[in-house]
Amino acid sequence: MASTLCIYYSRTGKTKNVMTEIAAALDAELVEITDGVNRAGLIGAVKSCLDAVRRSTRFLEHFQTEKDLKDYNLVIIGTPVWAGRCSSITREFLKKYGMDLQRVAYVITRADEKNHQEQVFEQMDLYTAAPHICGASIKAGDVGEAFWREEFLKELARAQSKE
Repeated sequence: MASTLCIYYSRTGKTKNVMTEIAAALDAELVEITDGVNRAGLIGAVKSCLDAVRRSTRFLEHFQTEKDLKDYNLVIIGTPVWAGRCSSITREFLKKYGMDLQRVAYVITRADEKNHQEQVFEQMDLYTAAPHICGASIKAGDVGEAFWREEFLKELARAQSKE
């Protein structure tokens, strides 16, 4: 059984691709979460941004992990950034399960040049038992995407070696 869980929400597939690569590099379990709402296309993007601005959340669909969330040594949470916030699906996950997570790291994907990394990380930390040990903000599809993914893996290794 994996001691690291990579859990994510992805509207367009960009966060999924990044998290799949990170999970493979760490030999971690990979799990996708969703609320079952069709968020495709422009209407889906607008709906998603409105949910983020309102900080609204919806019921999560059932997801399955190999063990209880509290039993993972590390949980890496991946989410797209919507209107400067984590996705509403990720927010609901954190509201329900955040206090069960002992050690977390974040991977956020964004479409624009604005990097809301620290604000998004602070928002997510509000729902967890302890602040995140490291995080990455990746502009999916950017020429520097591979570099930032590798930097995240290095930062994660440094954070884990300090403990």
